[in-house]
Amino acid sequence: MTMVEGAGSRLRRQRKRASALILVGTAFCLVLLAAGFWGSIRINGTASGAIGLWRIVPLTSRLQVGETIFVCLPRGKVMEEARKRGYLRPGLCPGGVGPLIKTIVAVEGQSVAVTDHLSIDGRVLAHSELLAIDGRGRVLQRDSGGMVPKGKIYLHSPFTASWDSRYFGPVPQSAVLGLAEEILTYAP
Repeated sequence: MTMVEGAGSRLRRQRKRASALILVGTAFCLVLLAAGFWGSIRINGTASGAIGLWRIVPLTSRLQVGETIFVCLPRGKVMEEARKRGYLRPGLCPGGVGPLIKTIVAVEGQSVAVTDHLSIDGRVLAHSELLAIDGRGRVLQRDSGGMVPKGKIYLHSPFTASWDSRYFGPVPQSAVLGLAEEILTYAP
């Protein structure tokens, strides 16, 4: 075998491996897409929650403080502003945006005070500092706080730069898709 024949053979093997790798990668992506559509699997790529694969678990009981959920923001001014600023990724929620993963920190009837941090029923919530501007220097509007209205919940993420109820206020319980269950995640 000459050097030219050996190089050609090696090149063919490399092409076969590359083709196989592309095929396997494509198949994996299609399986994830199908699992997301039919199996309620979602990928989180933001720091607001652990990065990785999550499952939407149907609700079987009343929502409670401390539960981590998937929620679709209601359509309106808040969603449109968030969309313009790039806070929301594309997805299957009304308005074509993706659901958020957040933790419930207050439910109807609880008192929320919004200052330089959040206080729920008079107790300061850890990791709830508010920012005046976002990562691009744009002013962030703050929620005014108050009593959480009937049928609504107040959401939070311990990630300081997370966009949550500190900025957009309480959301309807009817916007909750289900509980958020980690499958394969990494929390940096």
